Amino acid sequence: MGRSRYLRAVHPGPVGGLDPEAPEALLECLTEVSERIGRPAVLIAMDDLSAIAVSRVAPTLRERFRIPHQPDNLPARVADKAELSRLCARWDVPHPETVIPASGAEAAEAAWRLGLPVIAKWSRPWLLPTGADGLRSTMLVHTTAEARRLYERSAEAGSRLLLQRFLPAGVDTDWFFHGAFARGGRPLLAGSGRKELSWPVRTGLTAVGRWLPDPAVEEAGLRLAERLGYQGILDLDFRRDESGCFRLVDFNPRPGAQFRLFSDSAGLDVVQAMYLDLTGQQVPQPSGGPGRVFVAENYALLARIRGGSMPRRPAAVPAEPAGSPGASASSAAPGAERGTAPKRAPKRAVERGRVETAWFAADDLLPFLAMLGALLGRGAGKGVRALRGVPEQGRRTALAVVRAPRQRGRNQSEDGSAGTAGSAGSASRPVPPGASAEPDELVSR
Repeated sequence: MGRSRYLRAVHPGPVGGLDPEAPEALLECLTEVSERIGRPAVLIAMDDLSAIAVSRVAPTLRERFRIPHQPDNLPARVADKAELSRLCARWDVPHPETVIPASGAEAAEAAWRLGLPVIAKWSRPWLLPTGADGLRSTMLVHTTAEARRLYERSAEAGSRLLLQRFLPAGVDTDWFFHGAFARGGRPLLAGSGRKELSWPVRTGLTAVGRWLPDPAVEEAGLRLAERLGYQGILDLDFRRDESGCFRLVDFNPRPGAQFRLFSDSAGLDVVQAMYLDLTGQQVPQPSGGPGRVFVAENYALLARIRGGSMPRRPAAVPAEPAGSPGASASSAAPGAERGTAPKRAPKRAVERGRVETAWFAADDLLPFLAMLGALLGRGAGKGVRALRGVPEQGRRTALAVVRAPRQRGRNQSEDGSAGTAGSAGSASRPVPPGASAEPDELVSR
């Protein structure tokens, strides 16, 4: 981003980094940035940590910045996994079955009752200590003893442990919802989409995604925004379970990495819509958009190499685009009434959707070239590190690990020479029933 020709200035962040629990340094930093700019500017947080910290200092910055109105520490509440579980239960939004254990014994019992393997999450992942061994925001737990040990590290993690029923990845399972909302949860621009490739495989960021209206996903996103009175941009992640029910697995109170997927035919996206609303300008009625494809070139390449193309069901014919005449509420038209069935658009219109690349732009090549250089540099570095210190007779195996990382766990169990290049524990872990990928590919968000 720093290399883009469209970036006018970069302002340094708080000295010592960003701490949402002690946002005074951020307040001082933003005050200095405001003095340099010399007039009110729109402030949009681009990650969870920033969204939480900005909301805590927002009342002091109202005269300096145009900031979405998010009272009562709203970003921290929805980013808190335990609070999100309660909100979903309160407002009848489908969510994976979740247990918050109060002891190590309860954690072990809950893991057994939910059915191993289970997903383990820390309620407030932004409090995890940097570099803590074995503590990640989300993990796949295979044994009751592992669940007990994780609970015993709750004090070190800084927040409560949650255990969730595991929802296996598969065909047509990962969906997302993006929206920009004015005060009171009124939608300015919103839509749902499907992950077609992700990196890491089946678990991570969207490598390839498609804007596909789905009434169930959109209704859940609109309902949450309305009940919360949410103003700002949000990014929700859903996973379809075995019965076909979409379950909310994550609430991000900021733009998602693929937010440019949701751009209408005039180029209006959720960030631009938010800017217009915060500056008192009229937000145009959205037109067109469903069928667009987002590609993050670096992650898409890695996902294709690692896991290939995920099989897909034939796409359902989508509803009319948000804001188009006669569109239903599920397509998030501003001021629309919910409850009507979505109209169907011709399938051919979806197939001709324009591709939005994350890095490449013909009129702004430097970000793409910088990404390409970094990608090639990291790949070369990993190859060199894999070969250093490996005996001559083991180099062929090490090369196989680098070229085909999906085979890493199997190689360890069959050939001891791969032990120095692979993960020592993955060979002994059972693959979850019905799951087609290795355990390290199945960790939910």
